[in-house]
Amino acid sequence: MYCQPMETDCDSVRRAKPLLGTFVEITASGARKTDLNAGIDAAFDAVAKVHRLMSFHEPDSDVTRLNQFASQYPVSIDSWTYEVLRTAIDLNFRSRGAFDITVAPVLQGLGWLPGVVDKPWGAARNPDKVELLADNMVCFSNAEIRIDLGGIAKGFAVDRALDALRGFGIANGLVNAGGDLAAFGPDLQTVSIRNPVDPQKFMCGISINNEALASTARRFDPVRSVATTPSAVIDPATCKPACLIDGTTVRAPSCVIADALTKVVMIAGTSATDLLEHYRAGALLVLADGDIQISSDLKDAVSLAA
Repeated sequence: MYCQPMETDCDSVRRAKPLLGTFVEITASGARKTDLNAGIDAAFDAVAKVHRLMSFHEPDSDVTRLNQFASQYPVSIDSWTYEVLRTAIDLNFRSRGAFDITVAPVLQGLGWLPGVVDKPWGAARNPDKVELLADNMVCFSNAEIRIDLGGIAKGFAVDRALDALRGFGIANGLVNAGGDLAAFGPDLQTVSIRNPVDPQKFMCGISINNEALASTARRFDPVRSVATTPSAVIDPATCKPACLIDGTTVRAPSCVIADALTKVVMIAGTSATDLLEHYRAGALLVLADGDIQISSDLKDAVSLAA
């Protein structure tokens, strides 16, 4: 909702832009109209920066340069990309390899990422072989390594957008990047969650307050079919789409963690409980048999649809 130009103050401003391969919607309130609009502009700039730096598709992104040259010599990258890589490597260690940014060759072999690989199933898939050096420099241990940050960058972008809003003294803000979202402010937000097997129907609502929420599920393209297809999350142990559960929604203190943990839960299912507790996160899981499981710290925030 846009404000009337004649008003000095504005209760709420809501704007959306296509970024990160989806629509990013930003809502802000609790400040003067000029500050709300300036804050939203800055938030969109932050999301656009993440896209430029971390897109697998952009020819000049940090990810593309790393994939092209990091096995030959150390590559200098932006501090934001470096931070995401550090978080991804930590998640890989703590998830015992379930979260893996080096599955890009597998995704290319499936045709889900551009490019051709000679041996998509034999690629090195261990982020420990992505070495973080001083001064934001990164190198790869061999030429087979290719990374994709699609499982974590969107959440990081949401967090940076919230930081931008806060920088303008805005009291309430919400950033939604295609279902990966986070909010701040005193108001409780209730988010509707779609059924992963039948995405045209809502399954439940989840309340958040100064928290983030992210969802991952089976793939759905309503233009082609009403049926869902296997998840785009790759299990590094099998190099195949995760099939243990049909979908998950994770609530966490930050969106970068919520975003990444959805991939781990899709692969590990209920075995991810200890990891969720480590990150102070909760999850709702829809198992392949239709059973819904909710972690204990999330139950009070979930209202199932009738």
